[in-house]
Amino acid sequence: MSNIATNMQSKVQQAKDVKDEDKLYRFDGVLYPRLMCPEENLKALKDMDARADDVMLVAYPKCGFNWMVGVLRKIIAEATGASAEARMPPLIEFFGPDALKTVATAPSPRFLGTHMHPDKIPASFYAKKTKILVIFRNPKDTLVSYYHFCNNNPVLPSVKSWESFFNEFMSGEVPWGSYFDHALAWEKKMDDPNVMVVTYEDLKQNLSEGVRGISAFFGFSLSEQQRQTVTEGSSFSAMKESSQSSHGGMGNVIFRKGEVGDWKNHFTPEQSREMDEAFTKRLGGTRIGEKLNYQKHCQ
Repeated sequence: MSNIATNMQSKVQQAKDVKDEDKLYRFDGVLYPRLMCPEENLKALKDMDARADDVMLVAYPKCGFNWMVGVLRKIIAEATGASAEARMPPLIEFFGPDALKTVATAPSPRFLGTHMHPDKIPASFYAKKTKILVIFRNPKDTLVSYYHFCNNNPVLPSVKSWESFFNEFMSGEVPWGSYFDHALAWEKKMDDPNVMVVTYEDLKQNLSEGVRGISAFFGFSLSEQQRQTVTEGSSFSAMKESSQSSHGGMGNVIFRKGEVGDWKNHFTPEQSREMDEAFTKRLGGTRIGEKLNYQKHCQ
């Protein structure tokens, strides 16, 4: 897997010589970063062979994916005794045909992840009944985090302004597509026993309980001491401190604030109302909408 990490770092370097207008492209109607997940990667993914014991993490961008990567790596290490550390997040859309061959021979349990819409995830993950953990975050904080991420990530186009990014996010014209489309698609899978949906806010409030539930979902048996070890090492601040070794130069880009409610420092009253209306229209009355506890975190 180290070759995959090295390849990813080289793509970040290449991005500095690519014009902003060439950094994104559209595949199956969705925008993706060209350097990190080119068309050949996404085509190759359709034939990816999942395993029943894969540990699969899914999140819309900036919903807590990298934080949960760290939590799950610690859970796997405590439960199996095998180190699950790696420099890059295990996004399957970053792998490419050659990397997928490497992944195919990796020992179980393989730790994999994606930002892709559930309908774009390789069909074998559903056919094999792979356990899938999905993490969501309230859309206002997600938008703010995504805005700063795009502003500081060389593989993505620079953001023209806060206002322009707000409009792009609301219309779904951002990498990996619409937040609301992702949420509604996972809403349809919430009765699937192989899918577990958690929220960033709940995990921030009680990470220890989150670790307990997530470990049980994947079938990992942790003692109380092991759960405490995972929890103490998995705070956002702890992850940020170790991000230079885990994510290299991208550490400070990926781990920015990790706060609940930072949206209040960015949204205008008009933008707040627009998001409130969109949430009510798209997710009002849904189970995933209820789970996000929108009124508490966004009003």
